[in-house]
Amino acid sequence: MGSLLIKNGSLVLPDAIINADIYIEDGKIKSIGTDLSEKADKTLNAEGKLIFPGIIDEHVHCREPGLTYKDNFTNCTKGAAAGGTTTILEMPNTLPPVENVKAFTEKAELLSGKAFVDFGLYGVLHNSNLDQFEPLVEAGVVGFKVFLGPTTGNIPPPSDGALFRILEKSAKHDVTIAFHAENNDIVNFFTSELSRSGSNDPEEHMKARPPVAEEEAIRRIGLFALRTGGRALIVHVSSKEGVNAIRELKHLKANVFGETCPHYLLLNSSDYKKYGPLIKVNPPIRTEEDRLALIDGIADGTISNLGSDHAPHSAEEKKGDIWKAASGIIGVQTLFPLALHMALSGVISLNVLPKILSESPAKLFGLYPNKGALQVGSSADLVIADPKGSWKIKEEDLYATYPTTPFVGWTLKGKIAYTVLRGEVIYDGSTVIGPKGTFVKRIKK
Repeated sequence: MGSLLIKNGSLVLPDAIINADIYIEDGKIKSIGTDLSEKADKTLNAEGKLIFPGIIDEHVHCREPGLTYKDNFTNCTKGAAAGGTTTILEMPNTLPPVENVKAFTEKAELLSGKAFVDFGLYGVLHNSNLDQFEPLVEAGVVGFKVFLGPTTGNIPPPSDGALFRILEKSAKHDVTIAFHAENNDIVNFFTSELSRSGSNDPEEHMKARPPVAEEEAIRRIGLFALRTGGRALIVHVSSKEGVNAIRELKHLKANVFGETCPHYLLLNSSDYKKYGPLIKVNPPIRTEEDRLALIDGIADGTISNLGSDHAPHSAEEKKGDIWKAASGIIGVQTLFPLALHMALSGVISLNVLPKILSESPAKLFGLYPNKGALQVGSSADLVIADPKGSWKIKEEDLYATYPTTPFVGWTLKGKIAYTVLRGEVIYDGSTVIGPKGTFVKRIKK
């Protein structure tokens, strides 16, 4: 590894924006200051540009192994690099699922040579593999995923007793549990009832997974977290009721955190008429009132994390009957560009971006302060963006087997100039360079 000097940039931190230079050596940030004079192998002029810590997308389904007809890990990590993300945390509902050390080790080995960004792996928990918690922690999972509602891969939801035990183990081993929080029985009941009605209106999907399904699951998880001290991340929060539940649980000092996704912040139920099954996701995109509640949740810290929930499917799977169409859209390449666009448009604060996209994910999943921060000693992962530039999202520019996303055709404020991973440029504004990614494990305390 060589050295890199980044001059005249504006560092965007959670509590300030400062004008400074960054000197990088052997993959680490060595110094930050004004008018740095260190001699470097390469110098980048970042005048007029914003510098953020490298984005950590904590919620990615790359589909490899077992589901590569939908997409693959190479596309996924290339898209991440082009979108300013330097680390992805890959979800476990592939085939086979990451439910034991053997599956974990084999998946890590399979993906390592294909990674254009750094990556960590989740394990999955259900009733039948609670004995794998400690072995998977020892092997290096960044955290665990628990599915409470129906999802891709048909991972069964644990019983309430198993949920309580999982959160006990979370507290004991200081490991975050990420929850898909929807009440399975409520979703199945309303889905069955509404699908029998004969309606194929895309909004029926929203009605089949009502906010109460999300709220009940969050409050149940929150109660167990409160009683055990376990740490729960509620992923893809979609409703006002969900935001309020997390806010109340945090007030009670429950160790509960909230994540949402750009599609919940930029789309609402009126968009079903335009996009149809393309925007079918679980939980569903909801009303304008829900969208605004999520933005308020980011503003007051109730929603502390932003992930893409990148979930590719074939074009055929996203068409036709709303009840049969697959749930999920691609998003790893557009996570940061959409968030930057929202910040430059005044929807959310610019200073909140390094918090919800880098620092908070790094802390929750045992990667901080090596990742998630712009500070001396940290890994030199960063993204440099031109706030005066713009980017029109085009299918041909997306790294995906099926570049199907509702955001195609959108013109965004801000444009990525460079993505830097451990001091090496992996995206120069037009070309992804690599693969240079490595497999990362949770830092044990």
